[in-house]
Amino acid sequence: MWKTDFIKRKEIVDSVKRVVIKIGTNVLTAESYRLDTSLMEHLCQQVCWLMSRNRELVIVTSGAIGAGMQILGWKKKPLKMEKLQTAASVGQSRLMRFYERMFREEGYNVGQVLLTKDIFESRSRRKNALATLETLLSYRIIPIINENDVVATDEIRFGDNDSLSVMVFELLNADMLILLTDVDGLFDADPKNNGRVNLLSEVVGISERHMSIARGGTPSKLGSGGMVSKLAAMKRVLELNRIGMIANGKKPWIIRDIFLGRRIGTIFISGSRRWTGKKKY
Repeated sequence: MWKTDFIKRKEIVDSVKRVVIKIGTNVLTAESYRLDTSLMEHLCQQVCWLMSRNRELVIVTSGAIGAGMQILGWKKKPLKMEKLQTAASVGQSRLMRFYERMFREEGYNVGQVLLTKDIFESRSRRKNALATLETLLSYRIIPIINENDVVATDEIRFGDNDSLSVMVFELLNADMLILLTDVDGLFDADPKNNGRVNLLSEVVGISERHMSIARGGTPSKLGSGGMVSKLAAMKRVLELNRIGMIANGKKPWIIRDIFLGRRIGTIFISGSRRWTGKKKY
């Protein structure tokens, strides 16, 4: 297995062909839940940088509810389902307009894909979703995936986009899942409540200690996930013997630096057997 002190990140990321990148609400929004379009543009530029290096990219995006709240003038995230769905309905179109414009300026097209959990529980609907995503990728179109909040109820909700992203990751048999959030990665204590903390740069297998750290974290005011849901996603990635990453999406050139093999964020690798990834391009 990989030893944490000797992980050769460049060798690992060079083996990656298909990547799912989840961009969290706290990355996409600035003050008063406003979409940070400058940061969105910077992230899109990095995705295009990866595309030019013959990677296949899928984006799982948050931010629709926050964008809707901005348009509607709501200062606090509502609790009632119908209000959340209203905000998502209003905000999703604004979110996609930004993605469409930014990627088109870089020479790429995007395709909107809205999913609910029950799609993954039906063999025929799962097959159809996979066929659509594979076709988009074959035409070098970037799928922009979000939960279909407008119609989702408690029975068919993912709960958070960390869960959605890992289900998409597994569906597509992807090589790497990157969760972009507003913290640098997994720390040995909650960085929001503790003065001195250390970033866990490499994690080989997820232990109860890691989950305990996550459970002690501070929840987000706007996003629906947290470090617990992120580690749950990473745990599934490692069960599939693939690569995971949690990193700070607000840091300049974060995606590029990950694929240059720089020591940034927290990389997750399975400890069950030696990594046997090979270059696919």
